[in-house]
Amino acid sequence: MTEPNSVKAVLEQLAEAEKQRAEPNLSSKQRRARTVSRLAAVQALYQMELAGEGVETVITEFSNFRFDADIEGEALAEADEAYFGDIVRGVIESQRDIDTAIKARLASNWRLERIDATLRALLRSGAWELIKHPETPREVVIDEYVELAKAFFDDSEARFVNAALDGVAKDTRK
Repeated sequence: MTEPNSVKAVLEQLAEAEKQRAEPNLSSKQRRARTVSRLAAVQALYQMELAGEGVETVITEFSNFRFDADIEGEALAEADEAYFGDIVRGVIESQRDIDTAIKARLASNWRLERIDATLRALLRSGAWELIKHPETPREVVIDEYVELAKAFFDDSEARFVNAALDGVAKDTRK
């Protein structure tokens, strides 16, 4: 794992990647809000796993204290808070099915529990979107989570996220 980037650096990296693709039927501002929501969902799932906090507690914390606030001295771009809540609640509600879909794409000697908590959050969020939001192009979902992985990890982890989510998409989308 590489040294974590600043929130500003992560958002700049995601904004640059966003220029390469477009989520249909959404304006640039709406796509940016989705990107921020995805980043926040990964952070929330990570926080829930490490601190053992409940889903509604974490969603409320993000809504009240993290969105529309300065983080590391930088204003966080506007988030699609409803989509953020959908991702976090959806991952928790469907975690058994999501984990099964992810495990089917791991090497036989790998267990999901062995994977870094941030990577698990990335995979679970991405898998949830692939499974529950078929209207969002698979390329958009996979690219977003690969870019998030690049923001936190080395290229090998980003390739791992790409391969795992691509496999989940092949298994769940016809």
